[in-house]
Amino acid sequence: MKTLTKEMQSAITPSVALEILKDGNKRFVSNLKINRNLLQQANETSDGQHPFAVILSCIDSRTSAELIFDQGLGDVFSVRIAGNIVNEDILGSMEFGCKVAGAKIIVVLGHTKCGAVKGACDNVALGNLTGLIAKIKPAVDEESVTSENRNSSNGVFVENVAELNVSLSVKNILLKSPIIADMVKNGDIGIVGGIHDIATGEVNFFE
Repeated sequence: MKTLTKEMQSAITPSVALEILKDGNKRFVSNLKINRNLLQQANETSDGQHPFAVILSCIDSRTSAELIFDQGLGDVFSVRIAGNIVNEDILGSMEFGCKVAGAKIIVVLGHTKCGAVKGACDNVALGNLTGLIAKIKPAVDEESVTSENRNSSNGVFVENVAELNVSLSVKNILLKSPIIADMVKNGDIGIVGGIHDIATGEVNFFE
């Protein structure tokens, strides 16, 4: 697998970028990962990097973007925070990744059985975590399907909230970053949400 160059990155369209990620996830699920020389890639990217994607995911130890999409060094910008929420620093990182460094797609990746989402469902308050959980609460409030047991003991409720949280994060990125919104509007980049099933490894994108 070749290390991405500026020319290779420039030739990738947003739709192709999404297909690369889908294909990588299929390899991960099938346990057929590409054989990479990571030390060689570290060498080849030492003077510059040209990732094709920015992936916002949770800090969950089971949700490593490079692994579940079978990507190597220099392929993706990985932004990780509990509950895959959006704040100014993350928006700035995404703007750098796309506008400055040339990435072609932004992925907001939630996952099943997310502890941060469960915390929001249970109104957890704990130090600085309280403020982070508050950013997931809009997804809890927006979930209108569940009328009873609206807490972490209800698995269906938790997964509904996780999906809504991803969708709201995508909306917030476009709302709060005119730079990214313009790039999406002009077709320079794409943006998509998805959920990673931690049991199967499969990623289901919101088309």
